[in-house]
Amino acid sequence: MPADPLVLAFDTAAAHCAAALVQGASVRARAAEPMARGQAERLMPLLGELLAGAGAGWGDVGLVAVGTGPGNFTGLRIGVAAARGLALGRGIPAIGVSLFESLAHGHRGPALVTLDDRRGGLFARMLRDGLPAGPAIETAAGRLAPDLGPLPAGTLCLGHAAPEVAAELGLRAGNDAALPDAVAIAQVAALRHLRGEAPRPAPLYIRRADAAPPGEAPAVILDDA
Repeated sequence: MPADPLVLAFDTAAAHCAAALVQGASVRARAAEPMARGQAERLMPLLGELLAGAGAGWGDVGLVAVGTGPGNFTGLRIGVAAARGLALGRGIPAIGVSLFESLAHGHRGPALVTLDDRRGGLFARMLRDGLPAGPAIETAAGRLAPDLGPLPAGTLCLGHAAPEVAAELGLRAGNDAALPDAVAIAQVAALRHLRGEAPRPAPLYIRRADAAPPGEAPAVILDDA
């Protein structure tokens, strides 16, 4: 496989269907369509359109990358299953990238990434140089300091409510974007591929209640994707 494979990245963990085609430093194509449901029907046609628009075919793809959340249960399953299927069918690797990693991509040094847990609280994780530096936890405003413990000097707050989190902890705030970006997912996956990391994509669940739909036996909690 070439050092800079053509990476097909996508995310269906949020209320959207997002995809990007990236090779090295070049973003050859990208698309994002807001949708609360219907990702299962839209994802593969969207990927085909993305490839055709870039003058590429399925046989040109050397690496599949997928957003692994945390996010919507159904959306996560759709994306991860598609990535595994494409990798198996094409005989190429697939790499999962968490939302924490994609939001911290490109930042050097320690970063605290926070996400909306959709129940009035926060998911939080420490990263260093874009790599996980601790477990993902569930917390809330007012509980950040005791839940997180001492943080490294120079920690930058990123993600949902970054300015408020930074103010509470006495830290600096950076980008407060909190949606998965398919280009960042592709770039993180490419770096992991170069390092020889290719774990099977799996959804990242932080709260057990989100790991299985009602009536299903609780799934194993995954600390990383």
